[in-house]
Amino acid sequence: MSNFLLLCKSYAGDLKRVQRLWQTVQRFNRDKIPFYISVPEADLSLFEQTIGTPEGLFWVSDEDIVRANPRADLTYYKTWDGRLSQQVVKSEFWRYSGCDSYLCLDSESEFIRDYYLSDFLDPKGYPYTVMTQSKELLQLAANKGFNSLLDDFHRECAMMKAVFGRVGPDYLFAPTPVIWSARVWRDLDERYLQPKGITLWEAVQEKPSELRWYGEALLQFNSIPLTPIEPLFRCYHYNWQWHTLRRQGETTETLQWEYLGIICQSSWQYELDYGKQAQRKSWLSRLVRFIKAQLARLR
Repeated sequence: MSNFLLLCKSYAGDLKRVQRLWQTVQRFNRDKIPFYISVPEADLSLFEQTIGTPEGLFWVSDEDIVRANPRADLTYYKTWDGRLSQQVVKSEFWRYSGCDSYLCLDSESEFIRDYYLSDFLDPKGYPYTVMTQSKELLQLAANKGFNSLLDDFHRECAMMKAVFGRVGPDYLFAPTPVIWSARVWRDLDERYLQPKGITLWEAVQEKPSELRWYGEALLQFNSIPLTPIEPLFRCYHYNWQWHTLRRQGETTETLQWEYLGIICQSSWQYELDYGKQAQRKSWLSRLVRFIKAQLARLR
């Protein structure tokens, strides 16, 4: 196997975050892995004018990825909330690109040290699988009394396990970035979705978690050899998590021993919002967010 790519699905509101990500991709990409950025057609000119078309960077529209699936309905795609439709766009990238596997990055991501193909693929070229039981985060949440987080995790795991009739441990096939194989997505489509007469759009609409659809399909169909790895990036899901770990001495420098990068959720790191995404937050909303951020330091 071969033909490995990097993908980031984004939109105008995350323009500044994508600029930051691209700078770190350039700096640390030792094997010069091609980097694709997918955005809505309406946002393409903004991104191209701001970032340009340097060597190793390729632009693609979400609509072109959708069109790569003959069973997809572009009109239907345009009616979806972007938080939902982006799951399918990322998952269908293999059709458009023809790649064997790819690293799927979120706009909030940033690399912090050198990375190579060997970080993502085994010696035979098969992708590793980000797959954990998320015990560190769940225990930290339990320690702080965030029981709803634990309930949601196990409920979502049970929901997806039931789709394929799997029993056993609850797994999280995240956080991003994740490494995805085209074989897994193809098997999900040909061996599960098509026999039921549905598309990935309908599957995600019913159970919105592309990460779990991929992981459970891999366990069901054994499309590639399963080699689980811990998360590639340190993901700060919540600001209280970030503050807790910082108080324990965690820094970018210490993270470089075990992680390739960092990702902070934009829901609480909103300073990099751009355009309408930034303008829609009133001064009162920003004040509330600031107060919540300060309170998070004490949790």
